[in-house]
Amino acid sequence: MGAYGDAGLGLLGDPTRRAIFELLARRPCSVQELADQLPISRPAVSQHLRVLKDGGLVVSHAVGTRRVYQLNAEGVTALRAWLDGVWGDALAGFHKAAEATANPDPDPDPDPDQENT
Repeated sequence: MGAYGDAGLGLLGDPTRRAIFELLARRPCSVQELADQLPISRPAVSQHLRVLKDGGLVVSHAVGTRRVYQLNAEGVTALRAWLDGVWGDALAGFHKAAEATANPDPDPDPDPDQENT
């Protein structure tokens, strides 16, 4: 999971890459289609797509003379599994803390060898 967890999440930390990711979640797009929907140039879109592709979150295929990009199902599944694991750990920690607050352990019996002062 390490291949997509921290790295995948870090890739989406950039607002432009996150916007591209969200657009590709709706439908596959070419670089030009993405650039038309974003306030950045085609070369900038291409750079962000390269980073997402290298990180395993996006794949591309040729359609005529252009490349069409779409989310990589395997990469997204791995990222989601990592997030689910983090969320599961957080919920388990919250549950443990809530139980400890609701059911505090009684104080243990005082040590009979100690004198009360």
